[in-house]
Parts: sequence; C-alpha cells; structure tokens
Amino acid sequence: MTDRSAAALEAQESFEVHKEKVDLLHSKAVGLIGVLFLTVTGAAPMSAMLGNVPFGSGFGNGIYIPAAFLLATIVLTIFSVGFAAMAQKVSSVGGFYSYISLGLGRDMGMAAGMASFVSYSVFEASLCGLFAYFGNAWVQTHLGLNIPWICFAVFMIALISVLSYRDVQLSVKILGVALVLEVIILVIFDAGAIFSSTSNFNAEALNVFNVNTPVAAQKVGDVDIAAGAAAVGIFMAFWSWVGFEMAPNYAEESRDPKRIIPLSLYYSVIGLGLFYIFTSWCAISSYPTEGDMLAKAVKDSGNFLLTPIGQNVGRWAEELMNILILTSSFACGMAFHNTAARYAYSLGREGVFLRVLGKTHPTFKSPYVASTVQSVLALIWVGLFAIFLGTDDPNAQAYVAIYTMLAILGTMLLLI
Repeated sequence: MTDRSAAALEAQESFEVHKEKVDLLHSKAVGLIGVLFLTVTGAAPMSAMLGNVPFGSGFGNGIYIPAAFLLATIVLTIFSVGFAAMAQKVSSVGGFYSYISLGLGRDMGMAAGMASFVSYSVFEASLCGLFAYFGNAWVQTHLGLNIPWICFAVFMIALISVLSYRDVQLSVKILGVALVLEVIILVIFDAGAIFSSTSNFNAEALNVFNVNTPVAAQKVGDVDIAAGAAAVGIFMAFWSWVGFEMAPNYAEESRDPKRIIPLSLYYSVIGLGLFYIFTSWCAISSYPTEGDMLAKAVKDSGNFLLTPIGQNVGRWAEELMNILILTSSFACGMAFHNTAARYAYSLGREGVFLRVLGKTHPTFKSPYVASTVQSVLALIWVGLFAIFLGTDDPNAQAYVAIYTMLAILGTMLLLI
C-alpha cells in the first residue's frame, strides 16, 4: 500500500471511530428497492428517451442510436464490476470522493469530489430546462397560455427544495411512483411501435461496429439536415445512464450497503441498458423511412415519441406521455438534487467545504443546509441562461441550451 493510500485509509478509519461527533444521515432508511428508485429515477428512462434519442439520432449517428446504447451498456457494465467491488469495501456518502481519496490520495479525492458536486449541481438545472420546455408546450396546447419557461424552471427548483428538505424516505416514495409510471408508458409505446403497420424495424440499427457512422447532410422535404457527429449520439447514450452511479452516495442510509449498493449498480446498468436499447430501436423504427425519422428529430424533436404513440396507440396515450415527461424530468432533477446535496454534505462534514454544509436536520436527518445551497445554485445556473439568452424561445433556450448544454458539461466532468 502506498503512503497516500495508507493515509487516506487512516482518515477513513478515524472518521468511523469519531463519527458520533458529526451529524449523520438517516441510517437504515432504505432497502434495495428504495436505492433503485433513487438511482434509476436519476437516469430517468422517460427523459432519456424523449430528450436524448431525438438529439442523438438527428444530430449524431442517425439509425445507429440503439447501437450507441448497446455500446454504453457494455462499457458501463465493465465499469460496474470495479465500482461494485469498491462499494463492498467502503460505505460512505462521499461516492467518488471517498473511493478516489482512498485509492489515489485525498488531493485527488477532493478534486474528484468537487467535480462530482458540480456535475450533479448542473444536472438538476439541466432537467429544469427539459421540464420547462415540455411544461410550456403543455400549457400552451391545452390552456392557450404562453407562460415564460423560466416560471416552470423556478417552480421545479422550489418544489424540489421543499421535498428534499425532508426525510429521504419521502424522496423514495415520490421517485418510485414516477419511475413506475414512466416505465409503463414506455412499454406501451414499444408495443404500439411493434404492432404498427407503418413501423420499419432494421436490425442494422443494432450493429455496434457502425456506431461511429454519422448522419449525412441531406434534405428531406423542406427540412435541411446538417451532417452529424457520431460522438454526439454516443455521448447522449452515456448521458442517459447518469444517475446509476449515485447508489454509493446512499450507502449510509441503506440497510445493508455492502450487499445493496453493488446489486443496485448491476440491476440499474443492465436493466436500463436492455430497456434503452429496445425502446430507442422502437422509437427510430416508428417512422416509415430513415429520412422521415431524421426530419422529425431535427425539426420537431419534442414530439419524436409523442406523435408515434398518438398514432399507434391513441390520443389518450399521447396525453399521458405528455404529463409523464413532466413528472419524469421533475423526478430526475430531484434525484440529482439529492446527490449534489450529499456530495456537498460529505465535503462539508470533512472540512473541504464550509463545515456548516455537513449539518443534518434534527428531525428529518436530511442534509438540509447542503440541500438549500444546491437549490440556490440551481437557480443561479438557470437564471444566467435566462438573463443572457432570454425567455421567449423554449426550444432554443430551455431545451437546446439549458438541457443539452448543461448535460454535456456535467457528463464530461463525470466521465473525467
């Protein structure tokens, strides 16, 4: 063992011995299902499909977006082997910060912890952009009102702040209901695509060896499609998983962390992978031709899945999906908020950040100070976009700028 590793391990043991002196989270509050709800909701199957598949296919690798999900499944499963092994050795709310500190020294650990905190902090703001885009569209379609998207984003941040202030068990219940409902509607979407006479399933879309094939510049009807970048499709696929790796951050609140955390990692990676591959394949196959699919992805990305489910299943399913994308993006943002707060809490508890961030609520045992700070930061991220870009174009400002750009920034930090 290196001197750095020995020092880090000694620090970990010191914390274990003196942990009664710090504010602790709600111990043994959640089981395996609860951890899965907290993490898989962060990956957000509904938001991943409605938000990432159109962008990844239209501006990335076209029909090979399912192959990108297959590639990501393989890579992340391999990663999970090592990550699960670490989770069996160390049970700490610090996640990457704790593991990297023990393996590479506290300096590297602090850098990773800060980068991870920023990642999840901007992820919450990113999902506020998606929520605001679909919220504005729903209100405009059903009520005839054009409410600025910033109002929806601020509402989401405020409600998440209130809910996350309380016990983690409340978050589990809310996220669990949202996750079950969004999985059900996506299964209905898949069934509609399978039994539709206009669907065009092509096994080539699953060819992982062609995943680096970009969209070619072309014109479909009146839609000009620019040459894509295959890396965009691959990147959006990996972004769709972000959240599964949050499981170790709930180690101190789970009933049997050395068993639950590794299992939740494997279940979420492989389960999400199979679901993403098949649903993205159904999504691009819902259009008669590749040109039709690309035109929809580029010109009307928000309805990329909504239009097919309305045609194949019925108007009721389209309306339900319209509502569930709001609950999905909200739940996803809430999951990221919880993880960002726990990173800030962990870093505050150990004196890297201000120690006040390491305080927990006397009744709820939630990291309420860190949670409040994260809410303020989310408001700042969203507010800066509103100030510099305006609030009159939900597609360009809320969807493309906030959701996509912050997702790319956060995912880059997390992959690093």
